[in-house]
Amino acid sequence: MTSPFDLSGRTALVTGSSRGLGRAMAEGLAAAGASIILNGADAGRLSDAVAAMTAAGHTARGLNFDVTDEQAVVAAFAALDAEGIAVDILVNNAGIQFRKPMLELETADWRRVLDTNLTSAFVVGREAARRMAKRGHGKVINIGSLTSELARATVAPYTVAKGGIKMLTRAMAAEWGELGIQANAIGPGYMLTDMNQALIDNPTFDAWVKGRTPARRWGRPDELAGTCVYLASSASDYVSGQIIYVDGGMISVL
Repeated sequence: MTSPFDLSGRTALVTGSSRGLGRAMAEGLAAAGASIILNGADAGRLSDAVAAMTAAGHTARGLNFDVTDEQAVVAAFAALDAEGIAVDILVNNAGIQFRKPMLELETADWRRVLDTNLTSAFVVGREAARRMAKRGHGKVINIGSLTSELARATVAPYTVAKGGIKMLTRAMAAEWGELGIQANAIGPGYMLTDMNQALIDNPTFDAWVKGRTPARRWGRPDELAGTCVYLASSASDYVSGQIIYVDGGMISVL
C-alpha cells in the first residue's frame, strides 16, 4: 500500500524558507517526496538554500519575492502558472518578531509585524487557494505560535498576528472546505532559531523556558517536520481548521 504520508508528485511552496523553521519544514516535505519551492526576500540566501537542498538530492527551486508586497505575490503565482507549476501544498511560514512595550510601540512597527505575519498569510493563501479550488484539492498550513493562545509582555503585535493566524485558519477551513482544501496551523513552542538567539543566550530566559516546558528543553526546527508532513498529506484529508502545538507540552500545563 502507498503510505498516506507520501508526498511524491506534489509541489509545496514554503514562504520564508531560506533558513530557520521554514527551511526545516521544507526539508521534511522534500524527504516525504514533495518538490519544493523555497521563498525568501534575500536572493543570495535563497540561492544558497536551493543549492544545499539540491545537493542533498531534493527537487527544489527558489521563488524570490517579499510576502508583504501584494503585487509581487500575484506576479509570483502568475509566473508559476506560465510554467505549468501547480502548488498543492502551501506553508505560510514567513514572519518577523519585534519586541517593545506597547506604551513605546510605534504604529508603523505594529503594522509591519501584522503585515508580515498575518496579512501576508491571507494574500499568499488566497492566491494559492484560487488555483487549488479549480483543481479540487489543496493543503494550506499556517504557522502560528504559543502566542496564538497566550500573551507575553513586549510582543503585542506578534501576539495579535499569531492569534489572528488561528482565526484566519478557521476562516479558510470554513470557506474552502467544500472546495477540497484543508487549512490547518502549527503552533511552535520555543525553538532554537536565529530569531530567538537573544533569548537563548539569556540565562534567565533560557532557565524559564526549560523550567516551564515539560520536555525541559528548547525545540529543534526539524521537530516541526513530522507535523508539517502530516498536515500536507492525505493522512489529514478530514482534518481542517485545527492548530497543532509542537511545544514540548508547554501550553498544556500551569
